[in-house]
Amino acid sequence: MKALVYKEFGGADRFELAEVAEPHIGPDTLVVRVVAAGLNPVDYKVREGYLRGLIDTQFPVVPGWDVAGVVEKVGLDTPEFAVGDRILAYARADVVQHGSLAELMPVPVRTAAPLPEGLSFEDAAALPLAGLSALQSVERSGLTEGDTVLVHNAAGGVGSFAVQLARHRGARVIGTASAGKHDFVRSLGAEPVEYGAPLVDQVRALAPDGIDVVLDYAGGDALDSTSQLLRDGGFVVSIADPRARDEFGGVYAWVRPDAAQLAALAQLAADGSLRVERAATYPLADAVEAYRELETGHVRGKIVVTV
Repeated sequence: MKALVYKEFGGADRFELAEVAEPHIGPDTLVVRVVAAGLNPVDYKVREGYLRGLIDTQFPVVPGWDVAGVVEKVGLDTPEFAVGDRILAYARADVVQHGSLAELMPVPVRTAAPLPEGLSFEDAAALPLAGLSALQSVERSGLTEGDTVLVHNAAGGVGSFAVQLARHRGARVIGTASAGKHDFVRSLGAEPVEYGAPLVDQVRALAPDGIDVVLDYAGGDALDSTSQLLRDGGFVVSIADPRARDEFGGVYAWVRPDAAQLAALAQLAADGSLRVERAATYPLADAVEAYRELETGHVRGKIVVTV
């Protein structure tokens, strides 16, 4: 089968399109014919070797954990699904090897959810990791109706979902984004503010009593303003910076596969209650260029590759 692979750690120049063996099917695994795959920054962080010691890697690697497709084969103990079922999954396994940038992918049944009518394969592939990251961080923050929430990187793949999920729970949302993305952030239901030096004054003007919850999807210096903005008793969650836990007593989160949560997110998207923003869609033949665009760090929403 055709797949995008890399055989050693390094930059995007390590990628190649190749013929590889079809994946083995285990007792609690589905083999899925991939229709669309979602790209995430963690894909290239793994490829560059930044997560060595945290995640085991076996070469050659096919990248990609987000998948939407059709069940081709079922394992001997996968009663939840049948051949021909449409599914989506955050198909992260314990070892990085068989990803979604391929014609076929092994998917642990515990990670898969039915793809509802009304949701395209392409939008479904954009949802799993980012949507689950947003949902799980919102839940762990404990935010409630009436809270004022600051979302860092509100126009990104995870942040755009988090803005909407926080709004669904009745929160007021302020979102950091570059000036060119402010209209998009407003369309999601948040009040946009600039990154950098003006941030503290802008947020204080909007929320003089302080911020109840900070949701950080940017890392770097995004949390530098937290001590000046977070009210007493406020809470911080980050998927990008351990200071959320170590300095502010909050949560440094790592997204977990959760089929029930993913099914709920997919239904919200199918109903039109959750907007999926796709920055671009590429064919598998142009997957290297798709990753190069992702690695610029300036993507609004998600990039998807069709297989």
